[in-house]
Amino acid sequence: MSTEIQRSKPPLALVALLISAFAIGTTEFVIMGILPEVAADLQVTLSAAGLLVTGYALGVAIGGPVITAFTGRLPRKSLLFGLMLIFVAGNLMAAVAPNYAVLMIARILASFAHGTFFGVGSIVATRLVPREKQASAIAMMFAGLTLANILGVPFGTFVGQMWGWRSTAGASESKRLAEHRFRFEHQLI
Repeated sequence: MSTEIQRSKPPLALVALLISAFAIGTTEFVIMGILPEVAADLQVTLSAAGLLVTGYALGVAIGGPVITAFTGRLPRKSLLFGLMLIFVAGNLMAAVAPNYAVLMIARILASFAHGTFFGVGSIVATRLVPREKQASAIAMMFAGLTLANILGVPFGTFVGQMWGWRSTAGASESKRLAEHRFRFEHQLI
C-alpha cells in the first residue's frame, strides 16, 4: 500500500510573514556587528553605541504591549501593514540619522513594531492554513528570525563594514514595503 503525501506550497502571505520576521530579526541584531563603525561615524564611545541595542530591546519590551493594547480591535491585515510601515520608517530614519540621538529614536521607533508583529503575525499565520498545519505555519514565520541570525546578520555586518553602517539600515526598505503591501493586500485575513 502506498500513501501519497500531499505537499502544498505555503500561502504567499505566510512567506511575507517569514520575510518580515527576517527583516525585523536582522534589524534587531545587525547593529552588534557594526558598532565600531557606528561609534566612529557618530563620534561616540563604543559603550554609547552599544546602548543602541538596549534602546531597541526597551522599545520591544515597552512598545509591544502598549501598541498591542491600543490596536487590539484593528483588522489584523491593516495592523500588520501599519506595523511594517513603522518598522520601515524607523529604518529609513536610522539610515539618514545625522547624530546619535536621532539614531536612538529611529531604533526605538523600528522596535515598536517588533513585539506586536510577532503576536499578531502568529494569529494570522494560523488562519492561513488548515488546523493540522497551524503549528507549522507559526514555525515558518518564526524561521525568519532564525534565518536572520544565520544569514541576515552576517550579511548585514559585511555590507555595513564594506559600505558603511547606514547601508544596512536603509538599503532595501522601499522594496520590502512594496513587496509586503502587495502580499498583505492579496492574502492576509
